This record gives sequence, structure tokens and C-alpha cells, in this order.
Amino acid sequence: MPHPPTLVPLHELWFTRCPVPTATGIAADRGAFDAEFSGDGIQVRSFQDRPANGYREEHFTHAHRTLIREGGNVPALWARSTGADTRLIGLTWIEERQAILVRAGDGPTTPEQLRGQRLAIPRHPVPIDFWRAMALKGFAGALAAAGLDLTDAHPVDVPADGRHRGQWETELAALARGKVDAVYVKGALAVESARRHGVAVGIELDDLPDPRSRINNGTPRPITVAGWLLDERPDLVDRFLAVLIEAADWAAGHPTEVARILSAETGAGTTGVAGAYRAGQHRTLHPDLSPERRTLLAEQERFLRDHGFLAASVDVRGWADPEPLRRAHELVTRRRQTPATPVPPPATPGDRTGD
Repeated sequence: MPHPPTLVPLHELWFTRCPVPTATGIAADRGAFDAEFSGDGIQVRSFQDRPANGYREEHFTHAHRTLIREGGNVPALWARSTGADTRLIGLTWIEERQAILVRAGDGPTTPEQLRGQRLAIPRHPVPIDFWRAMALKGFAGALAAAGLDLTDAHPVDVPADGRHRGQWETELAALARGKVDAVYVKGALAVESARRHGVAVGIELDDLPDPRSRINNGTPRPITVAGWLLDERPDLVDRFLAVLIEAADWAAGHPTEVARILSAETGAGTTGVAGAYRAGQHRTLHPDLSPERRTLLAEQERFLRDHGFLAASVDVRGWADPEPLRRAHELVTRRRQTPATPVPPPATPGDRTGD
């Protein structure tokens, strides 16, 4: 009989995720990774729990051979385009509030009214400026709803100046000074920023009927794995994905607990979380690799390539490997069909057999 393949021994796995709703964040908060892997002597570690020096860059480059990442598609596609050996093993679509902010009582309130407006486009001195990509795609999505494109408006560069800390602060300051007419924002912190600056929501991208209007860095959001890890230890990748599936299953029935976890993950308060994620979003954390989601990601890839964010084209179909997720679902099904080991009742004082 042939011998089973020899598995490369591992003592640690790494994961990273963005400060947004993810099954990875849910699983980490609940201790699910430790429960799954500690019996194998494998420590599961997060980039977010380590000092930024030496780890922040790898969150974007994916240059770590035992890393699984659930985060924005701009860095994931960029890393792949620069030659990073990664595989796409899942996609999620979570409606994370996207909006165009304007000065209260003085700004566009429909996609058509964006024609001729000055649109704030941030510029950050980083290897992959995902903030800039998000703003361009957000405005492009809104304009497309009116049959327009970015050439019908006036994108205005807003360089990060170091004086305004926090997301969108530089753009919102430019809006307040009248330098621009509209700012793209998304997520929980955006809700709090809008209230703090006293600006108004001009256009809710979430209300646009075509979901393609909302394709952006987090929609769809990829789960990627280092090619070395998938090649050498596919069993661990399958189990990691099984943990994510089970975390998403749990989240679907625990909206209050999910809101608490999202507050911790995003750094926003309860008001920001409630304003960013509509009712039912706790039921949408499951990954899949459906043709529909891959098509949406391919559309994002084309946009990023056309606007100079990618070093080379990325074949989304060839990048995707559906087998780990398929096996993970089979693993979850087998676990559910296996009766849990009964927990013996606590011993009475007379029954004690040892410490």
C-alpha cells in the first residue's frame, strides 16, 4: 500500500484581517483558532497582535509563507500582480456603508449631480494606495449609476499632509474649506467622521439598485493564502476555512455579540457600527467562490489595472482555487454528523479519584 504523504511539521500559523467585519475576526474573538489547532501544538498568531514594525508591510505584500489573509481586494490583487505566490480561496460580500459626503445643504444629492463636481481623491505615500483606489472606485460607481464616468467630473488630488490623523480627515478638511465638493467614505468610522465634521450624506451608494455600483476594496473581500502553505499543508488550510464557516454560522444567530465584536474590530462605537451595517449583515459573513463573486472581483481587477494600481494583469479565474473551501464545507458537515463526546458529570466528593 502507498504510504501517506509526509506532512511538513508546523508550529505556528499566521492570519491577518482588516478592521472590518470578517469571519476571521469573529473566530479570533471567540478563541476558535486556539480551540482548533492547540491540540496539534500549533500556535495561531495574528499580525494585529504584534508590533507594527515588520508586520504591517506583510499584511499588504502577503510575504509570509504561513499566512492566511482576509482583507481588502486592492492589496490582495496588487500583491498577486507583483508576483506574490498566493491563492484565492474565498470571497465575501458584506454591505459596509458606502457614501458620498457633501457640505450640508450645498452639494450633490444624486449621481447625476456629480457631473462637473470636484471629487476628493486622497494620495498617500505607500506602496499600494488603497485609499486612493477606494475613492476613485467609489465615485466611479456612483457616476456609473447615471451613465457617467470619472471624466464627467473633476477629480482633485488631496495629498496626506500629516496634520490630519484618521481616516478621511484630510479629505473632510478640504471639503470644509471648499476645496472639493464631495468625499467618498465607507464603514463604521466614516459614520462617526461625518457627524464630527457636521457634513451631510449626499449619496448613499448602498441604496443604488445595481450591486456593481458598490464594487470596491471590500466588496468583494478576498480570503487569500500563501501558496507554500496550501501546497505543503492543505489540511491546515481546510481546517482554518472550516473555523471561518463555523464562525459565520455562529454569527448568523448572535447579532448582539457580533455588534460588540465589530465595535472592537473597527475601532468605532456602537453608533458608528449601527450606522454602517444594516440589519441582517451578521448573516452575510460566509465565504464562497461563486462565479458571480469572481466576476465582480474581475471587474474590480480591470478597474485597478486601467487606473495604474496593478503591476500586471491578474487572471482571477486562474488565481482562484475552490478546492480548499469545498473540502472545508465537507469537514464541517462531517463534524455536525459526528455526535459530540458526552461530558461526564462532575464528581461528587466521594467519587474523587485524584487531583
